[in-house]
Amino acid sequence: MNATDTPVFAVRNLWKVFGPKADRVPGSEHAELPPAELRERTGCTAAVRDVSFDVRKGEVFVVMGLSGSGKSTLVRCLTRLIEPTSGTVAIDGEDVLAMDRTRLRELRRHHAAMVFQHFGLLPHRTVLDNVAYGLEIQGLSKRERRLKAAELVEKVGLAGLEDRRPSQLSGGQQQRVGLARALAVDPSVLLFDEPFSALDPLIRREMQDEVVRLHQEEGRTMVFITHDLSEALRLGTRIALMRDGGIVQLGTPEEIVGSPADDYVREFVRDVPREQVLTVAGAMRPPAAGEADRGPALRPDATVSEAIEAVARSGDPAARVVDHGRLVGVVDHAGLLGVVAGTAAVGTQEVTA
Repeated sequence: MNATDTPVFAVRNLWKVFGPKADRVPGSEHAELPPAELRERTGCTAAVRDVSFDVRKGEVFVVMGLSGSGKSTLVRCLTRLIEPTSGTVAIDGEDVLAMDRTRLRELRRHHAAMVFQHFGLLPHRTVLDNVAYGLEIQGLSKRERRLKAAELVEKVGLAGLEDRRPSQLSGGQQQRVGLARALAVDPSVLLFDEPFSALDPLIRREMQDEVVRLHQEEGRTMVFITHDLSEALRLGTRIALMRDGGIVQLGTPEEIVGSPADDYVREFVRDVPREQVLTVAGAMRPPAAGEADRGPALRPDATVSEAIEAVARSGDPAARVVDHGRLVGVVDHAGLLGVVAGTAAVGTQEVTA
């Protein structure tokens, strides 16, 4: 992100505290207290504590954590579905906490659409009319909103089901309706609050594929809440890992898996197949004499797993890492094995143009 780019969301020192005299809790003297000690001293619970981050335009920003970590409270604070106790939240440079009711309603209807775990579909309306609901609230004519809704129904793979009621749909189909309804208002950012956690594993995978596809096609900014590490690693451009209301590490999937910030994160990612997440950009070394023309060629963003397969198939001792036709490094057996075993220092090397 360029220095001049305004983040879609800019969050600074955000707190959400529940309990008596909650407004007295936020502050540096309470930021490091364990939850039990904070409750003992103040009688309050900090669901979100001193959180700061930016969401960049066009990225999938994943907030991940176990139950009770504060992730769902955090995403609701972004549009004041839950009122923050203190701190600042800005969307496209505008102060969300300073918005009056009218401006806040406009934010939720036009700029930041939310997709929940529980679909919230209107049972008496058809698929098409459920998708068109937000457009109806915006005041579009019946013809305009139904045309727009029909486009979105097709985009999310529900063509032919326009006239069905929610009760006639599977869980995955209902979630697609919820996604289409959120997309219909053409928001600048989509907020997902554990939308797929109630779905069967195969359907959940299909919905993840749908999110990936939509992001690739549209480049829309997304904030995605999940407790599932594999989902976070698959979808996230960057991941904020939460614990006890705070962020313990914020980074790319490769940074989270390859360079855990502490023992908690290290234990969290312990069972992740490193070779499927880490890329050759973090495992490569400078090429030696004679290596410029030998071995298969890989992109810097190719996974270590892809590199292992390429080297094994070729029979060569190493693979070349090529960026826009230029040799930027080499990965060999020792480097690849070190990444898989977790013995090699991993850090994404910068590939300069």
